[in-house]
Amino acid sequence: MTREEYCAKKDEAIAQFDFQGEVMDAELYGSGHINDTFLVRCRDNGRTINYILQRMNHEIFKNPIELMENIVNVTSFLRKKIISNHGDPDRETMNIVPTKDGKKYYRDSIGSYWRSYQFIKNALTLDIVERAEEFYESAFAFGNFQNLLSDYPAETLHETIPNFHNTPDRYQKFLTAVKNDPLERAASVQEEIRFVMEREDFTHTLIRAQKKGDLPLRVTHNDTKLNNVMLDEKTRKAVCVIDLDTVMPGFSVTDFGDSIRFGASTGAEDEPDLSKVNLDLSLFELYTKGYLEGCSGSLTETELDLLPAGAKMMTLECGMRFLTDYLEGDTYFRIHREGHNLDRCRTQFKLVSDMEQHWGDMKQIIDQFR
Repeated sequence: MTREEYCAKKDEAIAQFDFQGEVMDAELYGSGHINDTFLVRCRDNGRTINYILQRMNHEIFKNPIELMENIVNVTSFLRKKIISNHGDPDRETMNIVPTKDGKKYYRDSIGSYWRSYQFIKNALTLDIVERAEEFYESAFAFGNFQNLLSDYPAETLHETIPNFHNTPDRYQKFLTAVKNDPLERAASVQEEIRFVMEREDFTHTLIRAQKKGDLPLRVTHNDTKLNNVMLDEKTRKAVCVIDLDTVMPGFSVTDFGDSIRFGASTGAEDEPDLSKVNLDLSLFELYTKGYLEGCSGSLTETELDLLPAGAKMMTLECGMRFLTDYLEGDTYFRIHREGHNLDRCRTQFKLVSDMEQHWGDMKQIIDQFR
């Protein structure tokens, strides 16, 4: 079934949710590529009330019921914390709009799952950093998210995507791709294959620490990009962390690390000219400052020690996934040119190499703010 056929059920879904006022219209909204998102406008006593309506992509998220259980439990927990901190629970966390019969989601007549959230007014998201302060604000938001959930029992959450950041598991999948080599591409990327294999022991660092009891299991966001933080339109201060589909048990250091991988690189993720790709230590410092201020002392000494490893791990893992997909024939990540995944993998490996060269600087920056 096509995306258009799934989206054709939006009117059926709209009729099921407990929206305030009369529904005026609904149109596609945002730039997301996984779920189908609509802005629903309602009119009530002369005022407009907006809602977000989403069709969850059950081809990516295989168990939308468990996914919604995670979101309901985490947002309810956050709302209570925000209220106790005298914050604004209608702006500082996502708020689910129930169906007319009190459920948190709706399953339509063709089996698609829908949900709705209150629209957060006077806020925006950014796809690229326009001012350095915005990178700081995203860091503070994700750190505060971690802090607010520091006493949530992470082990009670479902794994939305099993083994999502289990790097040794990703390594085994990489080895299988090298061995099978269905398109006979391995011979031309021996340097990249060696790069990964030389770091096989490192891939176990976080899992090893967790098994020893040194690295605690946390509630993690697992998609800590700038555009998953809403900023106030006027002040550009962080308002709310959004897109909780991948909230599940994990490590705080990987949430930190993925932000560094994506946001503290001097080059684009698919930059062919590797001379343009380096770790920007000033952005690393800015993000570290914001993240640790947001965490407000909730991280353990071991977590602080492992923050640089989290940055390197997420970068190596991402590069390994790009290389795996290239070897398997570009079946997972959407490509826009020949060798696109290979360019992506090489930027990540260049960034890993640069992190290794600046390891002492990274640790010194962490120590500055711990």
